[in-house]
Amino acid sequence: MFYFGLKAAERAQVRDSPEETETSKRPAETTNQQAAEPQGAEPTRASGTESGPSSVHDDDDDDEVSRSYDVESEIQAAVPLPPLVEEDFVPDDPRDSLHPYEDQAETIDTTGVLVEERPPEESQADSGQHLTSSKFTQESEPVVEAENQSDPPVEPEPQSGTPKETEGTTGKRAEEKLKETAKKKKPKLLNKFDKTIKAEIDAAEKLRKKGKLEEALRAFETLVQQHPQSPRALYGRAQTEDDLAEKQRSNDMLQKAINSYRDAAELPDVTSDLLRAALKRRAERQQFLGRMRGSLATLEKMVQIFPEDIGLKNELGVAHLLLGDNKGARKVFEEVLEVAPNNGFAKVHYGFILKSENKIEESIPYLKEGLESGEPGTDDGRFYFHLGDALQRVGDDKAYHWYELGHQRGHFASVWQRSLYNVDGLKAQPWWTSRETGYSDLVRALERNWKTIREEALNVMDHNTGSFVPEEENLREKGEWGQYTLWQQGKKVGNACQNVPKTCSLLERFTEATGCKRGQIKFSVMHPGTHVWPHTGPTNCRLRMHLGLVVPKHGCKIRCTDQTREWEEGKVLIFDDSFEHEVWQDADSYRLIFIVDVWHPELTAHQRQNLSPI
Repeated sequence: MFYFGLKAAERAQVRDSPEETETSKRPAETTNQQAAEPQGAEPTRASGTESGPSSVHDDDDDDEVSRSYDVESEIQAAVPLPPLVEEDFVPDDPRDSLHPYEDQAETIDTTGVLVEERPPEESQADSGQHLTSSKFTQESEPVVEAENQSDPPVEPEPQSGTPKETEGTTGKRAEEKLKETAKKKKPKLLNKFDKTIKAEIDAAEKLRKKGKLEEALRAFETLVQQHPQSPRALYGRAQTEDDLAEKQRSNDMLQKAINSYRDAAELPDVTSDLLRAALKRRAERQQFLGRMRGSLATLEKMVQIFPEDIGLKNELGVAHLLLGDNKGARKVFEEVLEVAPNNGFAKVHYGFILKSENKIEESIPYLKEGLESGEPGTDDGRFYFHLGDALQRVGDDKAYHWYELGHQRGHFASVWQRSLYNVDGLKAQPWWTSRETGYSDLVRALERNWKTIREEALNVMDHNTGSFVPEEENLREKGEWGQYTLWQQGKKVGNACQNVPKTCSLLERFTEATGCKRGQIKFSVMHPGTHVWPHTGPTNCRLRMHLGLVVPKHGCKIRCTDQTREWEEGKVLIFDDSFEHEVWQDADSYRLIFIVDVWHPELTAHQRQNLSPI
């Protein structure tokens, strides 16, 4: 697996896969991480119990699930989604050094294998024009942009990362020279002793490269037994165990490889190149198993051994981010920028950290210059997302230029639709009618029973106001906004339904809502003087229903793309919150609505069952 932002810029929109192998419950997810993976199946990624948010998906962890937050704002707030919990966890090797970093509930999700989504088999929704690019549709005919498509006009500018003409030629030549030098300079993996058994090592390595892994492992095992002080033999064994782990999808075998990489690196007379290669691969595989502290320890060791290697420092910074240790990451990237002030990778990650600390204006130049550098690891959808969001918040309309670039690079379905956890081919439009969703029965039930739902919601507000938890995801420019959550990620939240039994009884008839693992069901109260920044939800796999319960006559409105609407008491509004939306509450009294997320109607039953929770 690859670190967040560390793989070169061969990225595309993140896709979810409906298919699984027999040995893996579901593919793990990342945000904008479509990097080329090693050939062969990966071992099942273990649940990173070191990492706080993993537990949010545990079936028995009601307290974690019951937290009333709306993850539509997590990307907006520079807190990407937690990694998906998988099955067998491989514990840390006791010989790994422990680290003092406390687990935190917000880590950067960067691990997992993504498989391109297959087109939906069936569609319950009416076909129509899509406010998205043809790249993200599975229509047999070319998609014609709607006449009222209102993506903000973007002046043609050079794409981020594209060298200017005046300096591009020189830069390209220098880069080509570096590549040629790298090709010519083969890593020196053999020490003096290993050169004396080169023939045996080459024979075992030939078996490994031919895919005869069991034979190769036996050959390397024999070499290690005969020559226990041979770094190259141990490294060959580690590589073979690594390959076998992928082939067998075995965490146990991968653990053996991790140990062998360490053992090879700890031998005397190991060459510098072999030491670097063994430790680097070890850190990657530790991360794959969710062992973030172990990976951090390995990287810290490498930085001590190779203090001049800026790339290793950057990887160390990312390892801190993966642990949720933004303070440690910030320190590392500041050290990098002190000695390499133009390092684009450090800049974009440092800007990302500043944005997460709500230092909006300060984050902008780092994110912008980092993206403009075009360095490997900078072309990531999250950076375009946060730069655009920061610019919007300071009132700079250049935000849409960066959204357009993110769209052109394949990170966003369109300038408007900027969700990062997506399934390809789903109908994409901002506003929906009840008939288009195929959920008319649910809509009718909500509208017929709206007074009962309102009565229960008001009772909770009046007698148990503490149940309405303030929105804490940094979406508000100003004002007060509280939420009372009934279902989160397809699960009931604690005892919340005891206070609104009739509402919950009604909803339990509609699994498209209660079973929507990528959504919530909740009451939302917004007080006068509140403005919610333009933002997008995390996924295109859901639609959002708003039932008006208490709506002042004037001053409350919601914009989705270029269309602004108002709520009505007893009526349901339906929109796709993966499109940019914004809310104003300028009335003289509170607004109360009931929010019900439902699966996108074009998702198959298999997809609904196997997509990871959000």
